[in-house]
Amino acid sequence: MAERCAVVQDEGVPATVLWRPTGPEELELVRRSGWRAWPPRLPEQPIFYPVLDEEYAIKIAREWNVPHHGVGYVTRFRVETRFLERYPVQQAGGRTILELWVPAEELDEFNAHLVGPIEVVHEFR
Repeated sequence: MAERCAVVQDEGVPATVLWRPTGPEELELVRRSGWRAWPPRLPEQPIFYPVLDEEYAIKIAREWNVPHHGVGYVTRFRVETRFLERYPVQQAGGRTILELWVPAEELDEFNAHLVGPIEVVHEFR
């Protein structure tokens, strides 16, 4: 069953659970980071957008990543809750289509506030 974001105590720090649908190229860059960082955005990607609902991430992975890349992944990761307060929740469509919009130039700082590794929780082909 899919989850909505939750605040957990991880490594002694309150952390919010987020998800990100991703394709194989981005996932390879995450793997190369030791599962500890999201890669820099491409010039045509001014925003990094993690999502707050696992079901929404699954939908994107299945409906966008699989047709475009042949495979789609859903990752789960945690970010210090206090740090995330700077990013208002964006409703990008329906009631459960909720995202955080992190400007590309802030991604290094965002990565510095990850708590624990980035995990692959679903794979679709």
